[in-house]
Amino acid sequence: MLFPTLTFGLFFLVVFAVTWSANGSNEWRKILLLIASWIFYGAWDWRFVALLIGSAFLNWGAAGLIALQPDWAKTQRKAILIIGVIGNLIMLGFFKYYGFFVEQLGDVLRSVGFQRDLPLMQVVLPVGISFFTFQGMSYLADVHARRLAPARLLDVTLLMSFFPHLVAGPIVRGSDLLPQFQRAPRLTRDMASMGLILIVWGLFKKAVVASELSTGLVDPVFFDPSAHSRLDLIAAAYGYAVQIYCDFSAYSDMAIGIAALLGYRFPRNFNQPYRATSLQDFWRRWHISLSSWLRDYLYIGALGGNRKGFARLCLNVLITMLLGGLWHGAKWTFVIWGGLHGSVLALERIWDRYRPEGLPRLPKILALLVTFHIVVIGWILFRAETFDTAIAFLGGLATSTAASAVLTPLACVLIVFGMAIHFTPPDLGQRLALRLRTLPAPALGLIAGIVILIIDAMRFEGVAPFIYYQF
Repeated sequence: MLFPTLTFGLFFLVVFAVTWSANGSNEWRKILLLIASWIFYGAWDWRFVALLIGSAFLNWGAAGLIALQPDWAKTQRKAILIIGVIGNLIMLGFFKYYGFFVEQLGDVLRSVGFQRDLPLMQVVLPVGISFFTFQGMSYLADVHARRLAPARLLDVTLLMSFFPHLVAGPIVRGSDLLPQFQRAPRLTRDMASMGLILIVWGLFKKAVVASELSTGLVDPVFFDPSAHSRLDLIAAAYGYAVQIYCDFSAYSDMAIGIAALLGYRFPRNFNQPYRATSLQDFWRRWHISLSSWLRDYLYIGALGGNRKGFARLCLNVLITMLLGGLWHGAKWTFVIWGGLHGSVLALERIWDRYRPEGLPRLPKILALLVTFHIVVIGWILFRAETFDTAIAFLGGLATSTAASAVLTPLACVLIVFGMAIHFTPPDLGQRLALRLRTLPAPALGLIAGIVILIIDAMRFEGVAPFIYYQF
């Protein structure tokens, strides 16, 4: 069930009406939201609702056992945490990486003369499994560190199943959402106006900008880079940078807006990432819920951060980004993408530490351009289906002489628009929400409905699945 579809619109209207009619009982409201979330997930494949429930039971049970141990029983507490994390990783590893690792193992064995085929099952990847397993592991880590008290089974299950963030984030931590579940939500005018703005803005970015760039430019060029001109390749590289931003930030905006209309607040997930002046700055702005998760639970929590010296810091940064790349999918292109980002992040820290005194820093505009083009090179690796396709694409940027075949004026306009929105006032949405909050609720709903109809008239045929659905 995709957000920008009539099916989801009708589904949400029913959920909105039913849950707010239960405002006298917070427990019933949470039960209704949980059932709605399972229906939402089950619309893709009912079989995996059981996986979602099982994951919630695993993390609720492990967190409860951790909390039962006294503070002095550090070994037992840590052992339960490790078992819980391993349980989550086994679930994630089987569904997401089983085929990849069997293929790699088979290649290694064949390289040493062992020709026997290994058993390879066709495993269906559950939508959003990377998101809800990371959410479960962060909940366990927070309970272990006494940052969060263990929650009731209903609240933990709803935390991991809540449909706005379920399949493509943001990765909402228990410390952000569980306290909200413990009190009856309120829908203020500020939340309603901001929620509608985010939903409409996300719908426009996905249905108009991202979908058109995908079908009209990016997909044809990446399918066969060698058949396209240098101009097409450059445009497709920039086009994919805009597409993935508009696609993923659209989902986050709509998720945050939908949660707001239900009375809950999600953290911001994007903050104009292409105006970053370093790769460190980029990761403070891009997929903030993932980058902060990797920082807090992997880089600092598991690897030790900068506590073991500068060389270890740089190594930890590289390991974190390699694993962050692998989190996105079972392909070497994702690992190499993570390695590129990790290497540049480590080099930035080395340069900051050893930069000669008196040497001026790059002008801001130059630092922005350098950072953006490193990110774009990374996106080529990220988007390419195989490493050979990525090499063909990068090679074509220097050697291709074919005539331009797919670049259109509309694609150019969308690329320029997608970049320009990074340089608008960061609080533009809040300003607009302040103006709209004074309107009566029927007028606000009518305006939102009219804008949605206009967007529907502007959008092109069909709506492609969100890119991050596959992760």
